[in-house]
Amino acid sequence: MDSAAVSGAGFRGVLHYPHKPNGCALALTHGAGSDCHAPLLTEVACACAEAGLLVLRYDLPFRQQRPKGPPSPAAAARDREGVVRAVEMLRGRVPGQAIAGGHSYGGRQTAMAMSENPGLADALLLLSYPLHPPNHPEKPRTAFFPAWRTPALFVHGTHDPFGTLDEMRAALRQIPARVELLPVEGAGHDLKCASLAGAIAERLRALVLF
Repeated sequence: MDSAAVSGAGFRGVLHYPHKPNGCALALTHGAGSDCHAPLLTEVACACAEAGLLVLRYDLPFRQQRPKGPPSPAAAARDREGVVRAVEMLRGRVPGQAIAGGHSYGGRQTAMAMSENPGLADALLLLSYPLHPPNHPEKPRTAFFPAWRTPALFVHGTHDPFGTLDEMRAALRQIPARVELLPVEGAGHDLKCASLAGAIAERLRALVLF
């Protein structure tokens, strides 16, 4: 598997080229405190490329603007525009399905962007979706869930402070699309777990049949 840095048209990231491409692609982005070089993203990207996907792990616009610091809520719409650009770029490179995904904040903005642009992605991969702020379950981030139409795989740790597995299962019942939950025993929000990337690739393959 080869990889190369790419940039242009408002996006920046790394492309992973599969040795045996299946014609499908994955655009994967980072959380609020990280960038496209996060170990979790790199591991998942490599595993999915081994499974035949062309994978782009990329920086959201807020991270392109500055190397450190969290995103501004006022700039979230711009980050969603970055998600759309990344998926559109991959759409132009493969004949098959395009999957969009991200970790934490990146996953939330990806899901919202795909809700605003139905049909742009064929499936979603959401790593540690931040269901609510830590210790504040009364502030759910699920208002758009009933309008969700894209199949999705949620990967969630059993010790994630942004939502328990029971809270996640209840929230997913609001989504009318096909959704699956992959619990990660003992993992927190960072999803540090040996061999997790391979399991994600296999579950994603089962979800979208690439």
